[in-house]
Amino acid sequence: MGMRTGLEKLLDDPRRVLARARVGLVANPTAVDRRLAHAADLLHAHEDVDLRLLFGPEHGIRGSAQDMIGVEAARDPATGLEEVSLYGATFASLSPTAEQLSRIDVLLFDVQDVGARYYTYAATMALCMRAAKTAGVKVVVLDRPNPIGGVQVEGGGLNPGFENFCALYPVPQRHGLTVGELARLYNDAFGIGCDLTVVPCEGWERASYYDETTLPWVMPSPNMPTVDTAVVYPGMCLLEGTNLSEGRGTTRPFELVGAPFVDGRALSAELVREGLAGVIFRPCTIEPMFQKHARKRCGAVQLHVTDRRAFDSYRTGLAVLVAARKLWPKEFAWRTEAYEFRDDVPAVDLLTGDPAVREAIDAGRSLDAVAALACRGTEVYTANRAAALLYD
Repeated sequence: MGMRTGLEKLLDDPRRVLARARVGLVANPTAVDRRLAHAADLLHAHEDVDLRLLFGPEHGIRGSAQDMIGVEAARDPATGLEEVSLYGATFASLSPTAEQLSRIDVLLFDVQDVGARYYTYAATMALCMRAAKTAGVKVVVLDRPNPIGGVQVEGGGLNPGFENFCALYPVPQRHGLTVGELARLYNDAFGIGCDLTVVPCEGWERASYYDETTLPWVMPSPNMPTVDTAVVYPGMCLLEGTNLSEGRGTTRPFELVGAPFVDGRALSAELVREGLAGVIFRPCTIEPMFQKHARKRCGAVQLHVTDRRAFDSYRTGLAVLVAARKLWPKEFAWRTEAYEFRDDVPAVDLLTGDPAVREAIDAGRSLDAVAALACRGTEVYTANRAAALLYD
């Protein structure tokens, strides 16, 4: 049978974990078993589970809303249960309310993370844990593998005052933890202190990527179509803080970077000079169908990862920013619009966690100097990581 997820293990004997509790479920389309049956349907049909409420994070429980698009409350057509949105128009909408939590005893969390700090599902989990602590509700995380492995760690921390929905705690951009291990780290090292149980996966090895398991891949969000996307995402998500297209609106999001002012050959040559391991840069042309530079011809580069375990996504993302700022100093720009519920800090500072990174890029400093700044501030994570681990 191969490895099993926390959901599949819970369903063996729900009473062992849930007793006779009233249950709420935080889930999205990834909350499936190996036959692709959804957790909401499986739990609702199970005679030993009293499922009362469904909670949907960004993109919705079963839907495919685009990034940073609010999701409305609704009623699930399959189970008839109320769907509570945890992604509305305000930061307050990201957490369950005291009234909602008063209707349950246990909050189940079953959402596939992609191994990157910015991915908002882990923040949703942390906010649910905080609210559950206040309400006296137990939290049960049904664990799933980190799709880009649990060995490699890349990136830096988070300066005080830069907390946001893409980074609530100072863990690296590529954190090397499963969502269950993140929950343990948040709960203990960062002081949430809720009543937490993690139902671990069975048979997952830390070095394994998702496509090396026996599990089917379900897109965690509309622009995360493949494991290849997840591999490059910890670095290439930085482009969201710029006027460069990160490939949304194309069939290879985050593997492509471009803009109308970009010369793909020049960008490729500049990146090659940095000697980045495990990746080849191919000049190309793109025309995104939506979001940045929609319906415009853009010079671009595609990342072709040739060795996942040698490839450093975060350093590569920083290299793209350094190169674009150097090659097109007048055209390249940092995003100034509101980003994930904050409009007081440049988006790229929220992503890196430290304005010194942006300032160093603007000053024309080398990639080594920029990367040194971008990889600071992980002391709490480093000191507490081992205690959070669940797998060899």
